[in-house]
Amino acid sequence: MSRYVMAIDQGTTGSTVVILSESLEICGKASCEFPQIYPQAGWVEHDPEDVWNSVLTAMKGALEAAKLEGSAISAIGITNQRETSLFWDRATHKPIHNAIVWQCRRTADICTELKGEGLEPLYKEKTGLVLDPYFSGTKARWVLEQDESWMRRARAGELAFGTIDTYLVWRLSGGQAHVTDVSNASRTLMMDIHSLAWSDELLEPLGVPRAVLPEIRGNAEVYGHTVPTGPLPAGIPIAGMAGDQQAALFGQACFQVGEAKCTYGTGAFLLVNTGSEVVPSQQGLLTTVAWRLGDTTTYALEGSVFIAGAAVQWLRDELQIIDTSPEVEALAASVPDSGGVVFVPALAGLGAPHWRADARGMIWGLTRGSNRAHIARATLEGVAFMTHDVLQSMSDDLGRPLGTLKVDGGASMNGLLMQFQADLLQSQIVRPEMIETTALGAAFLAGLGAGIWSSTDDILGVWREDVHFDPNMNDVTRQQHLEHWYKAVAMA
Repeated sequence: MSRYVMAIDQGTTGSTVVILSESLEICGKASCEFPQIYPQAGWVEHDPEDVWNSVLTAMKGALEAAKLEGSAISAIGITNQRETSLFWDRATHKPIHNAIVWQCRRTADICTELKGEGLEPLYKEKTGLVLDPYFSGTKARWVLEQDESWMRRARAGELAFGTIDTYLVWRLSGGQAHVTDVSNASRTLMMDIHSLAWSDELLEPLGVPRAVLPEIRGNAEVYGHTVPTGPLPAGIPIAGMAGDQQAALFGQACFQVGEAKCTYGTGAFLLVNTGSEVVPSQQGLLTTVAWRLGDTTTYALEGSVFIAGAAVQWLRDELQIIDTSPEVEALAASVPDSGGVVFVPALAGLGAPHWRADARGMIWGLTRGSNRAHIARATLEGVAFMTHDVLQSMSDDLGRPLGTLKVDGGASMNGLLMQFQADLLQSQIVRPEMIETTALGAAFLAGLGAGIWSSTDDILGVWREDVHFDPNMNDVTRQQHLEHWYKAVAMA
């Protein structure tokens, strides 16, 4: 009898549920969007009930698409938008405030205050992160400062805190399990990534009581069981969890040191497996926990390109040189090269390794012969250049060249972009059959936690490549491209 795993991929703008068989056949899939809340400029919130209802709707739709009853599900895996977090009442299960989304910048002043107290080196050493509103700890402090009674109740243990993984397990289990996993905990500024435990030294400046925090667990184990929930019956094990980017790394079967993945979405998120070693970055990258299986912890380096698919959307919506995003590949391929045009996609500043918030996007090298095809090609190449820079930084931090780069996300379907990426990196690019690797990672972890697969070797046995891109650019041409790129970046 076939066993099925349900993967819940709870993202920033919606929730997707995928049901997979043991052989990784997608049996059913459904998505449901929910509203974004913008109380003021730079602030982003989610109504937790909207998030929860989107998960219920997507679960129902995926089961219907698979023509399965909820009782057919053998295990549930969860992956989530990582730093988004909230508080709720343990007794009533009701949130006390909207969830504060990872994108929200409202805690910038708190971060500045902590930096002014000289605390950034402490947080960087113990968490692998920087003091930035991106992460959950300052969001927790901000919420508790809004109402004196909330802090009293937090200290008394009447409130519970969590990232979205924690909240979903709480709801699915009817409040029986208040847990998180090491990958999500590593994004809070509150867990010491060396000991994998909440740290009083980190909690005190943030003013977050231990009493509100979930138990930190591994990534593939049974955290609890469902109560009757929407289309699901009682008793289904919730057996795998990971933050979205770590789940994608796992879903790409990057189990060896030096194996890396890049998820090309609105931005591009890159992680490289560093094994059991915590590698402090000298290049401005983040050090994070990838996953913990049993007693073995795997770490990663992470870097982000702020603008990837969003650059193509900009061509479509603002410049209006294409009508739909997929058109960009054919337009870019209509010319043999960019004609010397370089596009620096710094539409939201530059991240690692440049870290220049004041940088601005730039199209450089225009001539009378430049046309919209050259600009389209330069836009795709600009994304590849930024990705190259992050991966080069990862290689420098590791002290070794990286191997094959595994890719996923919508823009990974753009063959021209992937070929240019392979040429710049001088390494093979591999795209899997299933590019929903975030959900796949959650399913893998749940399957391991529930005993459907016994080891990562089983997963390697069912992970399948779709296509690969081998580098075919000569060194002289590649070096000329990089020289033009670095000259343009310096002026952005």
